[in-house]
Amino acid sequence: MRSWNLKVAVAVLAVGLVAAGCGGKREAAGSGDAAAGSCEAADGRITIATGNAGGVYYVVGGGLAQLISANTKLKATAAETGASVQNIQQLVAGNYDVAFSLADTAADAVNGKDAFDGKPQKVKALTRLYSNYTQVLVRTDSGIDGIADMKGKRISTGSPKSGTEVIANRLLAAVGLDPAADVQAQRLDLTKTADGMKDGSIDGLVWSGGLPTAQMTDITTSLKGKVKLIDISGQLDALKKINPVYDVAPIPAATYGMAADVPSIVVPNVLLVREDFPAANACAITKLIYDKKADLEKVHPAAKDITKGKAAETAPVPLHPGSEQALKG
Repeated sequence: MRSWNLKVAVAVLAVGLVAAGCGGKREAAGSGDAAAGSCEAADGRITIATGNAGGVYYVVGGGLAQLISANTKLKATAAETGASVQNIQQLVAGNYDVAFSLADTAADAVNGKDAFDGKPQKVKALTRLYSNYTQVLVRTDSGIDGIADMKGKRISTGSPKSGTEVIANRLLAAVGLDPAADVQAQRLDLTKTADGMKDGSIDGLVWSGGLPTAQMTDITTSLKGKVKLIDISGQLDALKKINPVYDVAPIPAATYGMAADVPSIVVPNVLLVREDFPAANACAITKLIYDKKADLEKVHPAAKDITKGKAAETAPVPLHPGSEQALKG
């Protein structure tokens, strides 16, 4: 086992221990006691909405919560969630204070599109994070070599209200398939998806996550030679018409022990807060992410792709003023 896998297990356990207390309507995070222009967090408690257990949001979110609690006056906890869409909805509702999200879903939120149709969400970004890779894994006996071959097949499109589901539906639509009628969509979290792939009740899956994702490693290890990643780069142009943030990058063969690199569609992640999130807290957390990035990398290697040079690239989601201050320092 790689050394980071042990660290991931520890981080996941830590998140699991604290997550049970998260959720529910919350009071504002921090009282704003810090002086104007300060980059020192005020006393208080915050919760971080992450994603599916076994996913990278969940692991990195747990590591971030530990960093915040150990280095600021804030006490942070991280919670397992359905990810992007749900995270933003519950962030705005006041159930969480900080939320991970795919950049395309966050753009939909501030523009009032798709899942947020006609209801622009008042959120701001603390920073851009690492990129998620759209990982489409199918059983080799499924007859699926491309997205169009998914017609009539049993496909896990991710948890309801997740960024994975958004991308999965867009990929299907890009090849003329109706996600609700043309595939047997299984709206499952990653743990149940892994179980379905291993027992043969699912033909394939779409997953948007950092590299590597522990549950994907589990599937590819358990079903070595019986599953394959498929190239979805041909759908890039269709997705870019929806949002220019999409791009192509390879999933390296070594990630999951595959024979060769596989082209994938990637999208950045962003860390979100409500518009009224205290500026001093925003500054402190943003600064901490870059001052202690090496600690996040120990939790999960995807954090290596968090770079200060791209931190402010969150458009159309506005960067929080506190984060602007931190990034100028």
